[in-house]
Amino acid sequence: MNHDNNKTDAAPGTDKPETAVRPLRYIQDSLSYIAAFTAALLLSDTALILGALRNPGDVEPATAVYAGVLAFFCLSLWLAYDYLRQRAYYRQLEEAKRQASLLDAALRVRSGVTTDQIAVQRLLRTQYEAYMEQLGVYRRQQEMHNHFIHQWVHQMKTPVAVIDLIVQQAGQMEGAGDTQTGLGSIREETERLTRGLDMMLSTARLDKFEMDVHIRRVSLHELVRQVTNTYKRLCIKHSIFPQIIGEADVETDEKWIAFVVHQLVGNAVKYSKLKPGTKKLLLQIDRTDDGGVSLRVTDEGIGIAAHELPRIFDPFYTGHNGRLVEESTGMGLYLAKQVCAKLGHRLSVTSVPGSGTTFTVSFQMQVLHKFQ
Repeated sequence: MNHDNNKTDAAPGTDKPETAVRPLRYIQDSLSYIAAFTAALLLSDTALILGALRNPGDVEPATAVYAGVLAFFCLSLWLAYDYLRQRAYYRQLEEAKRQASLLDAALRVRSGVTTDQIAVQRLLRTQYEAYMEQLGVYRRQQEMHNHFIHQWVHQMKTPVAVIDLIVQQAGQMEGAGDTQTGLGSIREETERLTRGLDMMLSTARLDKFEMDVHIRRVSLHELVRQVTNTYKRLCIKHSIFPQIIGEADVETDEKWIAFVVHQLVGNAVKYSKLKPGTKKLLLQIDRTDDGGVSLRVTDEGIGIAAHELPRIFDPFYTGHNGRLVEESTGMGLYLAKQVCAKLGHRLSVTSVPGSGTTFTVSFQMQVLHKFQ
């Protein structure tokens, strides 16, 4: 999570930093002026020497050569002075190039000397101010959009909860199970709506992750058990038998890691129900050799093709299996991967097509301490 912005860029083909060739670069930039001065001086000396040869005694050739050497000496002094005068500008320019990823990198070049350099500095400052103004407008619009999304999701969750309550009361009043009364499908759809709204809310909150995180010690077994219980109805309906093995405490954010486990268990149920017969869903908690903890979610579903595994964490990627299930959005695993990365955990996957899939969340305590 630490970003190193202090690395020195080396010039192509060499191990030396660019600052080592700064005087040479200045000479290269001044070659046109040096060439023009040299041409003018040679023409002048040639005229003097030709005049001395034509009228001996007026000007000695040695005097012309001496004048040329003196002119070159004066030119060298001027170039040295001009370079020293512009050295701070060149230094700031190279520093800005090394930190080009920063928004205000261009504003660090502020020691211009020539008229062109000063004009470029003013242009960069004007462009930066205009860019920041537009960026501010965009950020305000994004904040308003996120605020609306939060309000809308919370407003939608209320009627969904009411519908679910009405379905439960209706089933109790009729004295029959949900599947017998036809209310089971309604309840299943409300649960699906609730999971979709939770995913949308998590997507909106991900940009402000650092403002919505609370690290503490969490019982992983208890958290997995609570998440698995929310899928009890679907597991019974599709003959999926979950089993939780192992116990461990991990330092993480309970709400965000519960979201990750929801995505993994939800996917396991979603792609296991497509296979006939009884299936197992194993959630195993183990301690690793490096002192960390791993959570493996293994299903006996349809599996994932090998060529699709590198892309399953990409946003909006559904793959072949996703087209078999209409509610697939391609965002669940992407969000789970992002959350794990922000918490300092690792999320990996292995799969055998037709046999099942295993997702592994690795909790590395030393990384999490650094985040905290």
